[in-house]
Amino acid sequence: MPNLNTAEKNFLNQITQLVEENISNEQFGVSELADAVGMSRSNLLRKIKKITDLSASQFIRNVRLKYAVELLQEGSDTVSEVSYKVGFGSPSYFIKCFRELYGYPPGEIGNQEEPEEEQEQEIETEQDLKAPMQKKKFPVLLISIFFITICAVVLFFVLRPDTQNSNKVKSIAVLPFLNDSNDTSNVYIINGLMEATLNNLQQIQDLRVISRTSVEQYRNNPKSSPEIARELNATYLIEGSGQKIGDQILLNIQLIEAETDKHLWSQQYRRETKDIFTLQADVAKNIAEQIEAIVTPEETQRIEKKPTSNLAAYDLFLKGLDLHRNPTDENLLESISYFKKAIQQDNEFARAYAGVAISFYFLDRGRTVKQYADSINYYADQALFFDAKLPQSLTAKALFYIEHNEYELALPYLEKALEISPNSDVVLIFLVEIYVNYLPNTEKYLEYALKGLEIKNVAAYDSAAKSISYLHLSNAFIQSGFINEAEKYINISLSYQPENLYSQYVKAFIQYAKNQDMNELNKALLAIFEKDKTRLDVLQEVAKSYYYLRDFETAAIYYKAFVDVREQYNLNINQSENGKIAVTFDITGQKELSEKYFDQYRLYAENDPSIYSNISLAFYYSYQGDTDKAIEYLEAFSLEDNFTYWTILFTPIEPLTDNLREHPQYKKVFHEIENKFDAYHKRIEKSLQGKGLL
Repeated sequence: MPNLNTAEKNFLNQITQLVEENISNEQFGVSELADAVGMSRSNLLRKIKKITDLSASQFIRNVRLKYAVELLQEGSDTVSEVSYKVGFGSPSYFIKCFRELYGYPPGEIGNQEEPEEEQEQEIETEQDLKAPMQKKKFPVLLISIFFITICAVVLFFVLRPDTQNSNKVKSIAVLPFLNDSNDTSNVYIINGLMEATLNNLQQIQDLRVISRTSVEQYRNNPKSSPEIARELNATYLIEGSGQKIGDQILLNIQLIEAETDKHLWSQQYRRETKDIFTLQADVAKNIAEQIEAIVTPEETQRIEKKPTSNLAAYDLFLKGLDLHRNPTDENLLESISYFKKAIQQDNEFARAYAGVAISFYFLDRGRTVKQYADSINYYADQALFFDAKLPQSLTAKALFYIEHNEYELALPYLEKALEISPNSDVVLIFLVEIYVNYLPNTEKYLEYALKGLEIKNVAAYDSAAKSISYLHLSNAFIQSGFINEAEKYINISLSYQPENLYSQYVKAFIQYAKNQDMNELNKALLAIFEKDKTRLDVLQEVAKSYYYLRDFETAAIYYKAFVDVREQYNLNINQSENGKIAVTFDITGQKELSEKYFDQYRLYAENDPSIYSNISLAFYYSYQGDTDKAIEYLEAFSLEDNFTYWTILFTPIEPLTDNLREHPQYKKVFHEIENKFDAYHKRIEKSLQGKGLL
């Protein structure tokens, strides 16, 4: 390696060895590597970037992929097994990264020449590491926007439906099954058959399956099939009815082409109760076959897998599941009782263990003092032990981490669950919540907001739910720099719920993005605050607008009211605002308060697990006058991806950065940040334009 000196080679060898020692640990990332090598995160980022011209996360990923090549060449493991062995939480993401690096999928490893860099005995140089990607620029671009493209396809079909049968979107709504018997005690079995059909279809990647919450309102609804289909944006409807007579299950299924109300296929199934699992699998496979959906061997295997071999256990589970559909505290506790009884019948019943864990989570949700954390963990672990690829097992474990605010640990489980069940609205709801509130990631937020809109079909919801759904989509678009699209969807949100104050002030910020008139933003926020002076979030935004206007005397009044309420009720919210609060109190002569909030801001920035830690520290050291240190942190932030459009809009007018803007390197570094955001925005824009959406 002629371009590297001995110290650099030794350093690369050292960090490569550390990654290899933790190769199967998907949680071993940049922070963990920095701790292991005894460096700060920012210094590690800079050093790896300098030597390899790669980000630290890219470097770690490439080491994992090199090791994957060795395992694949041995031929003893499948691609999925190798992906988990080298620390990828998702086989599909592993395949994507592998193709980006080597130019072909891992499944073709035996048909390709050995990757050139694998023949080297030393760590790759910058050119070696990047060469495979440079040779495949166009395919890499396509792969890198794969998930966003999928989301774009969703809206494409919603906004411009096809008229050719061969090109119809395979969009299915499974309507609530009807009980044909006068015996209402067996309703839970019919509901269970509907739920199983829905769950099985949700696991087929080639389908868009409307969520159960969207279709439930049509249980006793007299609307026609075309009306229901229009409201749900569904191409096909599944209607079902059945009854249990002794040891026999009689089930009638109809497949309807929604647009024409034409019955394309119907089937009557008569099976013994002991064959209920075969019945459920056959229904899903037959439906997929009729609409010519692609069902992979893995999907078929998952559909055909029996949840338990004990029919008594399954009967108890269905009773618990029926109660879980209406999750009041009383129903949740009763459902847990049934799930536990099912486990007594079959102590390896993963779905029942997951049901207990998920029910306990919803009992604890919203409570300050958590009562069931240990129980959630125990039952989730049991579910994973008996079926680590069951979406409910993975979701249950994710909820344990969410219960403890460990969102980074929850993500791999949710991503795996979504990979296995790509139409799961429950998983998407948690992913959107994490990526918008706890681990901000604009690209993921937009991706999952679009995907959620696809399968939830908000047209079937009440006005408040519609308003919130379109608010999320608008917020996702503006964070990615799509001003016109954000304005479009925020207006839709407000049309459903004009009194939604959150939508009102998001619209105010969208208007600021259009005209960058801070006085207008300030007036809009004041008008919103006058409507409800109990809204702490709006109070804080009003204070911030005065802060940006550099009217620090007025900002201090609002910030003082904000922090008084926050401390009175011991609310751990908006800690990122403490820097602005400290500046405001400093300039208005309240030095003791200023020092207090600067200390809190520094501690927050140092411990912030999100991508914004470095820019927060840059702001802190800028105001303290240590601009060299501030520029180091800003340079480290410039290596990050998926930051919000607000970073570009507000950093240039941020009072915390007054000193930093005098640094000779500031313009260059901030220009790099602007360029990175612009490239990210254009990448997504190109994808959406390719589908006729922009």
